[in-house]
Amino acid sequence: MPVEDLYPSRNRTEPAILDRQDPIIHSTDFSAAPISEEQLRQYEEKGFLLLPEVFSRAEVSRFLNELNQMQQDQALLDSEVSITEPDSGALRSVFQIHHHNDLFSQVASDPRVADIARFILDDDLYIHQSRLNFKPGFNGREFYWHSDFETWHVEDGMPRMRALSASILLTDNSDFNGSLMVMPGSHRKYVSCAGETPDDYYRHSLQQQTVGTPDNHSLSYLHKQYGLESTAAPAGSVLLFDCNLMHGSNGNITPMPRSNLFFVYNAASNRCVAPFCNQPPRPEFLATRETFDILPQRSASQDRKAG
Repeated sequence: MPVEDLYPSRNRTEPAILDRQDPIIHSTDFSAAPISEEQLRQYEEKGFLLLPEVFSRAEVSRFLNELNQMQQDQALLDSEVSITEPDSGALRSVFQIHHHNDLFSQVASDPRVADIARFILDDDLYIHQSRLNFKPGFNGREFYWHSDFETWHVEDGMPRMRALSASILLTDNSDFNGSLMVMPGSHRKYVSCAGETPDDYYRHSLQQQTVGTPDNHSLSYLHKQYGLESTAAPAGSVLLFDCNLMHGSNGNITPMPRSNLFFVYNAASNRCVAPFCNQPPRPEFLATRETFDILPQRSASQDRKAG
């Protein structure tokens, strides 16, 4: 039976701004939360929460060492999971790291992050998408304004807004080297984009997205309503943000690289159905379907042993 499309997009000639139809925090008993009620209220109001220096310098150093080894793996770089910059050829993203790397598989289920996602979504979790995002010094390209959910809904078939992203900062993210900018509160509105999804669009959009991005008028409206906020923070910090939060980042022309781990936690009850467009689903490395595994719940003591 077809699932109702509550968030239509790319099926009209003019864009539209629709109201969100899903809760932001699905749990109701805040006394059982792994973070404070104040932090949860901030996430609910703004659509994001920045947790400073969750991971230690030693842990970040280990992650960076793993990242450097991946950058030397020619087989990995030549595979479809690696995306390069359209102009320079520099590495932009490596996808499905929770399957291709044992260390990052452990990080995905780390209770310091996963327990918060599990509480907010109030369900068992699985990883819808994981990746390493790079912004090399001098020539790291921008990530234009977008809501992740628009793509995950239209191209992957994610039915509802019951997912969130965790960005683990591997380098200091500053306003100079392209830290994420967000429109706090914009997760309450959904920008339905004009146009249609081209064939095999993901091959182009991973380098530079042109379809499914909000129009200037919609962005100006959201900016007037909600403003802008920087998420600059030191390495080891974690940025949690709602799947529908409008966000983007500038290019990096500084000598300082910007690298982040990125995990998308989706509620098990919200797993993807057929895409809400006239296209086949995107490949598995972009949107989990066949390798669907419930994320294990781990204790802090297990993580200390693993570290």
